[in-house]
Amino acid sequence: MQPMSLSARPRLAALLAMLAVTVLLGTSASASSESVIYNFNSVSGGSDGYYPYAGMIADKKGNLYGTTYQGGNTTAYGVVFELTLSGSTWSETVLHPFAGGTSDGAYPETGLVMDASGNLYGTTYEGGTYNEGVVFKLTKSGNTWTETILHSFAGYPKDGSYPLGNLVFDSSGNLYGTTYYGGSHNYGTAFIMTQSKGKWTEKVMHGFAASGDGYYPLGVLVVGKDGYFYGTTEYGGATYNAGTVYELFQARGVWVKKTVFEFTGGAAGCYPLAGLAMDTGGNLYGTTYQCGNDNLGTVFELKAGKNNKFTQQVLYSFTGGDTDGEYPYFAGVVLDSKNNVYGTTYEAGSQSNAGTVYELKLNKGKYKESVLHAFSGGSGDGCYSRAGLVLLKGNVYGTAYACGSHSGGVAFEVIP
Repeated sequence: MQPMSLSARPRLAALLAMLAVTVLLGTSASASSESVIYNFNSVSGGSDGYYPYAGMIADKKGNLYGTTYQGGNTTAYGVVFELTLSGSTWSETVLHPFAGGTSDGAYPETGLVMDASGNLYGTTYEGGTYNEGVVFKLTKSGNTWTETILHSFAGYPKDGSYPLGNLVFDSSGNLYGTTYYGGSHNYGTAFIMTQSKGKWTEKVMHGFAASGDGYYPLGVLVVGKDGYFYGTTEYGGATYNAGTVYELFQARGVWVKKTVFEFTGGAAGCYPLAGLAMDTGGNLYGTTYQCGNDNLGTVFELKAGKNNKFTQQVLYSFTGGDTDGEYPYFAGVVLDSKNNVYGTTYEAGSQSNAGTVYELKLNKGKYKESVLHAFSGGSGDGCYSRAGLVLLKGNVYGTAYACGSHSGGVAFEVIP
């Protein structure tokens, strides 16, 4: 099984299916409704951002925050935005347009994380001192947001480069993340950022290698109850090179990386492009971009066992066509309090092959999929969602990368 590089994978057209076998679970229709809450404007020279690659986060008031890959004044290097609800109308505020160059980031492909004080943190894929991406912070004072560059990635061989996964805090206020390239073998890194006297310092925890080690890490790291961190790599594994799930932990002050699961392709899924979600029992949930019964991607669970051993169960294999989505492209899953699973797919669906929002509902120990929304594209809806979702008061919020009334993508709400 030969992997395809990230740069070679198309952004507006997924790969063709290769194999088809029996479907495990059926798809049902849903009485849910979707509404576009904001249309991003791709008009050249405008101040708005466009092409929201990543999902959004919510604050305690229900305001939503996210990033766009391009747009923002004349530089078009992307923005950080806020969506605020007043009555029944959502309005957008651009909090920061990226300027690129050596002094700012450019092209954010990831979402944001918020600290207890309401400050926002994220990464950009390019920009900074070495043009290999940055970690940034946005601090609010009154109605003004001020950006600070916390770290510029320096790349191979001592540092990571080109971050594609969201950041995460631990209980001590340290930040953790991954880069897709860079590190000692140029196959990506996991890093930690610590703060002392107001100054942030970055340290590489692990430089991924090829072959038996997983490589090209993607998605957010998940913090377990034991203080371990869990993540995915797009490729790697001792036998199939179909991707891995790994854990990171400290032992006597040294960071140790251990592979806890290797994808085998076929019905078991391959190429996890997103991070993981964890339930209260320590079980992990995620998606694979390909393989599964129809080679259109899967949703999986890794059940936690004794001695930190995990056992995989494929919860759903996407079937594509007019009745289902296909290719959960960079889109992980989110869990509600009942362990129902929500996510997006990049293509297929009943409308215009423009992707779906789906729910896997748990009933008597089994999951059944419902398509909550099939994107129709064009000017009336978004298309090609490559982002995870956020749950807010029982409703689902997310972004679609393209289409909408201004062709710059949309933010949407789905009422299940």
